[in-house]
Amino acid sequence: MIEKKNKVFIATSLDGYIADANGGIGWLDTIPEINKIDTGYNAFNSQIDAIVMGRKTFETVCSFDNDWPYKKPVFVVSHSLSKIPNKYKDHVKLLKGTIQEIIQQIHRQELFRLYIDGGGLIQSFLKEDLIDEMVITIIPVLLGSGISLFSDLPQTLEFECKKSSLFLDAVVQNHFVRKQKS
Repeated sequence: MIEKKNKVFIATSLDGYIADANGGIGWLDTIPEINKIDTGYNAFNSQIDAIVMGRKTFETVCSFDNDWPYKKPVFVVSHSLSKIPNKYKDHVKLLKGTIQEIIQQIHRQELFRLYIDGGGLIQSFLKEDLIDEMVITIIPVLLGSGISLFSDLPQTLEFECKKSSLFLDAVVQNHFVRKQKS
């Protein structure tokens, strides 16, 4: 049987924001040493077939001053983008539609274990109860406002914490798995 899972690997501030009020992520460097240690991203990445990200996350990645960072297929979900910039056409496919339509388009390509990235997209997947696992790394900084990881949901979603890790005596990472519905 084919494993179909939608997973999240993301960092938040202590107050649950994934970006500051201006959309910035510079606060992630509050503890610069964290970028030099293994926090599990490579192991997580080995368990996915493709990355599905929202437009804002895609634009943030494009703003980095380095080569394209992903080796897996990347799909950008956007209602406002009409095309992918030429520089990224070989790396990214643009998708439009409902969350269910987007998943079907990706699954037709034999890609079933998906890394969902970007606040709005994660929220949309959660609203449809389509997130199976979340690895949330908490950076000990309070932003006060910004882009929240979570938003209102039509129903309660229960997760179990399978593992908690402490890095550099400062950063906490929790691995949550969706509780099976009874």
